[in-house]
Amino acid sequence: MEQMIALERAQTIVLDHVRGLEPVAVACWQALGLPLAQDAVTDIDLSPFANSAMDGYAVRSADLAAATPAAPVTLAVVGHEAAGHVFEGTVGGGEAVRIMTGAPMPEGANAVVKYEVVEVLDGDGNEGSRAVFRAPAPVGDNVREAGLEAHAGEAVMHAGEVVTAAGAGLLASAGCSEVFVRRAPRVGVISLGTEIVPPDAVPQRGQIRDANASALMASVLAAGADPQFFGIAPDDEQAICSLVLEAAASCDFVITSGGASAGDYDYVTALVRREGEVLFDRISMRPGKAITFGMLRGVPFLGLSGNPAAAYVGFEMLARPALRKMRGYRELARPVQYARVEHDVPKRQERRFYNRARVGRDPLTGELAVREAHSQNSALLGTLHHANCLLMVPEGMKGYAAGDEVPCVRIDIDEGTVL
Repeated sequence: MEQMIALERAQTIVLDHVRGLEPVAVACWQALGLPLAQDAVTDIDLSPFANSAMDGYAVRSADLAAATPAAPVTLAVVGHEAAGHVFEGTVGGGEAVRIMTGAPMPEGANAVVKYEVVEVLDGDGNEGSRAVFRAPAPVGDNVREAGLEAHAGEAVMHAGEVVTAAGAGLLASAGCSEVFVRRAPRVGVISLGTEIVPPDAVPQRGQIRDANASALMASVLAAGADPQFFGIAPDDEQAICSLVLEAAASCDFVITSGGASAGDYDYVTALVRREGEVLFDRISMRPGKAITFGMLRGVPFLGLSGNPAAAYVGFEMLARPALRKMRGYRELARPVQYARVEHDVPKRQERRFYNRARVGRDPLTGELAVREAHSQNSALLGTLHHANCLLMVPEGMKGYAAGDEVPCVRIDIDEGTVL
């Protein structure tokens, strides 16, 4: 299988072969940033009772209907009500109750007049005082009705909605101390290549430290999944197959990197073909042409290049959307922003390019401007670290001229963000 396919086709294939994982219960605050797997339903009205929207006096609207600055109305203050302290009586004609913000409306009262516009006579404003009112108070004025946000039995948050910090409070007020989210996918990460040594080893001549595993595990974590490192496999078919099968037996997704030019990549591709199905092995994209995806004993497998830039772009375009789908997210694509490119961007191949770049505001014009990294060498990690976007050059285009408006995939901004 040597035919290159378009990126969109590859993305569709990957997404079609993953599913949302089973729901698990977590504390509502631990669901922060995660989509709900089920609707969250309140067991009471929110708010559970009519309450005051401000500090003031609870009154009967009819008592103040004729109040004017020239002919004010004076009411007797017969009680005091604070949040958590309930006035047990009923507000009768000619009476008012001192009330605090959030306190339940006393029986008989149907409006609240804020404290600042009331003149207090004969006391401190509480029981035994008299209060002078110089304007009418319409029914419902400064009153938050029971069930203003939701009624008992209604969903306060729907499946697929991402929980915010305020949302965690809403869930708690609805009695949803625990909610269901889809569990984090367990992702097996394996590095391929005899030349690869662990980060804590000093590489000898011809060896390199394993940078990809750390970058990929961090990317897995950022996607909301659970990375598991299964080690480094040398250029040996038995060792490679053993590690890959071990990962497939206990993980929801398996990712390998490296080996594309050493022959061991063929070993793992052959293993996937033998034990499952290879669905594609070339994408019309740079970097990231040599990418294999298939199903290995029912588990999605993604084989990435050993070049850091190619591995990163391959993960961003294929693995990250898949892992987010498994976690229950609806938004799967990074936001795209258009910016003025500051220089010419040549392209000598027909494939789609994703060039590492950085976008920001021009200090003089305030316009969005983008500049490519000083080098697009796929072995460089620093350019990836400093990039905040991938400047995309579509198939068939020869590049851009300085000043063109170009699409930038914002790899520093979460999916679904409105730019």
